Amino acid sequence: MGPVSAEVEVDASREEAFALLADLSLRPSFTDHFLTDFRLLRIDPVGLGAGARFRIATPIRSPWADATIVELEEPFKLVERGRTGRTNRIETTTVWELTGGSGGLTKITVATWTQPTHPIDKAVEALSGADFFQRRGWREALRRLREILEGERELADRIAVAGGNRYATGIP
Repeated sequence: MGPVSAEVEVDASREEAFALLADLSLRPSFTDHFLTDFRLLRIDPVGLGAGARFRIATPIRSPWADATIVELEEPFKLVERGRTGRTNRIETTTVWELTGGSGGLTKITVATWTQPTHPIDKAVEALSGADFFQRRGWREALRRLREILEGERELADRIAVAGGNRYATGIP
């Protein structure tokens, strides 16, 4: 699949937008409409090596995927690599680029693609309409991101690593 891309201009500094994108614990604030069941892969959700696992919600199938931040050029570029699909055999790449837009705005561009090698994986991606649903999902995610950065929408609570005490027992 791919590359699928979307872009938006926001009235916020590049540094502010980059800080929000580099913190994976805040990612569900603007992607939870199509990336669900978000889980962190390590305690520190920010910066190089931070990772998450999630489901990609599509009408036909909802495969699990994971992504890890592998490259940072603060505050210009963020690259995530991961895997998805049956037995996690499909490589994925997502690239976030932040550039100066018109009139002091920040232009945020996201591009994502997969590299299926197995013939069945290629067929499933083509038949499931993954391009269409991903493109629509990322467009909506960037619209929601703009609303957060411009103060029209509140950030959701940060997600945390699992394993804490879920019950109010008084035992730390």
